Amino acid sequence: MAVYNYAEQFSRELQTKYSRELVSYDLTLSNPDVQFINAQLIKLPTMTLSGYKDHNRQNLGFNAGTLGNSWIPKQLEHDRDVEFYIDPMDVDETNLVLSMANVTNQFEEQQAIPEKDSYRFSKLYSEAVTYTANGAVVDTTTQLTALNILDWIDTQSAKMDDAGVPTDGRILYLTSAVKSLLKSASGITRTISVGGGSNTVNRNINRIDDMIIKTVPSGRFKTAYDFTNGCTLAVSAKQIHAMLIHPSCVVSRDKYSYIQVFTPGHDSRTADKYVYQNRYFTDTFLLQQKASGIAVNADA
Repeated sequence: MAVYNYAEQFSRELQTKYSRELVSYDLTLSNPDVQFINAQLIKLPTMTLSGYKDHNRQNLGFNAGTLGNSWIPKQLEHDRDVEFYIDPMDVDETNLVLSMANVTNQFEEQQAIPEKDSYRFSKLYSEAVTYTANGAVVDTTTQLTALNILDWIDTQSAKMDDAGVPTDGRILYLTSAVKSLLKSASGITRTISVGGGSNTVNRNINRIDDMIIKTVPSGRFKTAYDFTNGCTLAVSAKQIHAMLIHPSCVVSRDKYSYIQVFTPGHDSRTADKYVYQNRYFTDTFLLQQKASGIAVNADA
């Protein structure tokens, strides 16, 4: 019996694939200091510091301040797996790696990547609703149009500026429909140059002010999903149209990734079949003390 660890074998290819095709990938790179307590708990940092006091030149010492450094434990909940039985007649023994690579590639494209995006964006929406008192914005009253899209972005940006959210690194996630509105928005100044004999006009908008713009497929940008069997829309799901966010307010981690292939005869359940197993354990959290770093526009 042979067992192949494809999580390690394809780690570089999978990482490249995630960075290219996973829209929410940037959110996984923030807050590297966050710690895992054990297999299911993650520690979210909460630090409070007192400010200056007047210095007394007659005293030899400094004024004492107060420092609170606590950790809020959060339990990871999104633990997913799947198992496929593959007939050996469908796998050429000399081409096993290529065949399993194709299974992995197709599963990531059709199931894993769309589900990760869907889970993360819907989780951020629900946590933003929870933390509106801490500065998160959830706007379900404004219908975005070409006439007001810039005003909405400017308003939310100003709120973040006022709350001290860093300007550098903000990401504006939009559906393709809303991005089209932005292209024709009132107040956008365009300079079109067709030169070099290319006869090509590039109308892409990848950045506005200091914000990076990323397009999210509308199916991955809903408020709620049902994860009973794959990733499907929940009955209560509404469309998210825009999400302006600074990654520093998010903790998104993959705790565990497992992809194994067992050759035929490894147990009685599968007889002469190959067994392909895929599991990942992840979750996404909005930091309460940095909740002003997110603003969402969605249907009511």
